Amino acid sequence: MIYLDYNATTPIDPEVRKAMLPYLREKFGNPSSSHLFGIDAKRALEKARSQVAALINCQPEEIIFTSGGTESNNLALRGYAAKFNPPKSHIITSQIEHPAILEVCKYLEKKGFFVTYLPVNQFGEINLSDLKREIRAETSLISIMHSNNEIGTLQPIKEASAIAHKNGICFHSDAAQSISKVPVNVADLGVDLLSIAGHKLYAPKGIGALFIKQGTKLDKIIFGAEQEKGLSPGTENIVGIVGLGKACEIAKRDLKLSSKKMRSTRDKLFKNLHKIAPDLHLNGHPIKRLPNTLNVSFPDKDEFFQYSLFSEIACSAGAACHSDEVSVSHVLQAIDLHEKYQEGTIRFSTGKFTTEEEIKEAKKIINNILQNF
Repeated sequence: MIYLDYNATTPIDPEVRKAMLPYLREKFGNPSSSHLFGIDAKRALEKARSQVAALINCQPEEIIFTSGGTESNNLALRGYAAKFNPPKSHIITSQIEHPAILEVCKYLEKKGFFVTYLPVNQFGEINLSDLKREIRAETSLISIMHSNNEIGTLQPIKEASAIAHKNGICFHSDAAQSISKVPVNVADLGVDLLSIAGHKLYAPKGIGALFIKQGTKLDKIIFGAEQEKGLSPGTENIVGIVGLGKACEIAKRDLKLSSKKMRSTRDKLFKNLHKIAPDLHLNGHPIKRLPNTLNVSFPDKDEFFQYSLFSEIACSAGAACHSDEVSVSHVLQAIDLHEKYQEGTIRFSTGKFTTEEEIKEAKKIINNILQNF
């Protein structure tokens, strides 16, 4: 089977796996312990913190390790919003956010918060004028994803955060899908909070990070000891943290090369598909999108076309979180995708391990499937 679902998850990079192995074997200490085993683990923890910080251009002390992107998003939104209810109980986000944002917002609405969900255009972009118009005196937090996980569209985060700060509002961005694919510089973007998910950048699952700009205060949402400044308590996942740190080091080192390769394989796949399906419809922004993401619609297809495709190529009918559903995703609804394209929508996402041979083979497989539909 050909793997073209890197937006869902990535394999662990061999260099990452090698870095992790000692912490699965002899270096198993608790970083809170005072003996040598604990000291070794603590050193590894802080090294990884520096590696993550170097990738996004922040200070190591501004990085908190979490169990993944979902915890990071929960901590950012719930941890910040809890400080302002009331009187600043208004949050702004977009209609195409990941469920790890949208479900938190639904929860906060039940707790008395008011949430504005910004619409997007046909390419999946928010309108900055809409953002300005929706800001109220009660607005305390704006959360806009850096890039969309389904269609790959990149949002104007730098401009949006500037609008937020002009109005004294905290700005958060979910960058889980962007890290290791495009440059993410928190100083340049001007964000106060930014979420990272390890398994999207060739680190293991179950590890993530949250950038918290110095001076930004969050309330606890999980209670325990004082690990990670008390914001993500519990004995640290050193194996995962070491893996995330190494993955970030590699991402910083290889970003230009990896991005170029992913864009090349993605564009060749699109060119090949367009030859065999001239009526193919591209979803997302044609230029301002992730270099690896290709979301296309084959018109007038149904779930049987999808099932045939999934039997030979690992790809997605939407975000991975919805892969067991046939219903149209909230992202495709938000961009007002025509009904004839909906069920035939497929997301292909290439990665740094995708080969030219796999792209050629994918074309053959898809061409054969199309002959039967």
